[in-house]
Amino acid sequence: MPLFNPLPAYTVMSRQKVLDLSQPHIMGILNVTPDSFSDGAQFNGVDEALAHCQTMMEAGASIIDIGGESTRPNAQAVMTDEEIDRVVPVVEAIRSHFGNEIWLSIDTSNPSVMQSAFAAGADIWNDVRALKRDGAALMAANLDIPVMLMHMRGEPTTMNDLAHYKDVIFEVSTELNNRIEEVTALGVKRDKIIIDPGFGFAKTYEHHCILLTQLDRLKALGFPIMFGISRKRFLAEVLHRSGVATVVDTQAQERDAAGTAAGLLALQQGASIIRTHNVAMMQQSTSLWQQLATYNKDNH
Repeated sequence: MPLFNPLPAYTVMSRQKVLDLSQPHIMGILNVTPDSFSDGAQFNGVDEALAHCQTMMEAGASIIDIGGESTRPNAQAVMTDEEIDRVVPVVEAIRSHFGNEIWLSIDTSNPSVMQSAFAAGADIWNDVRALKRDGAALMAANLDIPVMLMHMRGEPTTMNDLAHYKDVIFEVSTELNNRIEEVTALGVKRDKIIIDPGFGFAKTYEHHCILLTQLDRLKALGFPIMFGISRKRFLAEVLHRSGVATVVDTQAQERDAAGTAAGLLALQQGASIIRTHNVAMMQQSTSLWQQLATYNKDNH
C-alpha cells in the first residue's frame, strides 16, 4: 500500500454546514460522566467542560464528541433525564461561547437525548449501538443528522462474550453493511452515514491487530470511516506485550503515544476522523502526515 494515500472525497452535511472529509479531522473526547474509564468526573461541570473544549479546539480539534453515559464494560445505565441534564447544558455553553465554528457530536444511544442535544445545537450523532435502541433510526431520519454507526455485538455488559469471528474483517464489514441497509430502510440517508469498526467493542487483541492492519478493506463499503482507539485496553496490552509496561492495566494516559501511532495507521488506510483524548499529540502527528503527503504528491 502506498504510504500517503489521499483520503476519499466524502462530505457530510448538518443543517447548512458541510464537513469536508477529504481532509483528516480530529475529534476531541469530552466525557461529562462521573465514571468514564479515562477521565471520569474531570469535566462534569459546565465551566470545566467548556474550558476543556477550548483547550482541545486550540490544539486542533474540529469536532468535539460529548458523552453523558459511559460505555465501558459493566458501566451502569443512566436515566434519560440525567443524561440530558449532563449533555445539553454543555452543548448550549459551547454554542454560546464558540458559535458554529466547532462541530459537536453526541455520544449517545438514546434518541430523546439526541433530540434534546440537536435542539441545543449538536451536529452529529455518534452511536455505539448503531441506532438499535427503540426509535433511534427514525429519530435520526427525522432530524436528518449525520450518524456514526459503530460495530458492536450485544451490549457493553455482554460484548466480550460475543467476540468470536472466523474472519473479523469480513464479519465486521458484513454486519455494518446489514445495519446500514436496516437504517436506510427506515429513512436515514446514505450520505449521512459514517462507519466505525468498533475498536474496544466485542474484539480481542488478535481481532484488533487484524482490524488495524487491514482497516482499508472497510473502504469497500463506500462510507467515511471514524477511528476510535484512544486509551483503550488493546493499547495497554500492546505496551505490556512489548515490555514497555510491567502490568496490563496501565494508567489510561500512558497509552496516548501508542494510540497516536494507531491513528496514523488508520489515516494511511483511509480513516477520515480520528477520535482521541490527546488532541495535541494527534494533531502534531496528523500535521506531519499531511505535510509529507503534500510533499509526496508535489514531487512524484
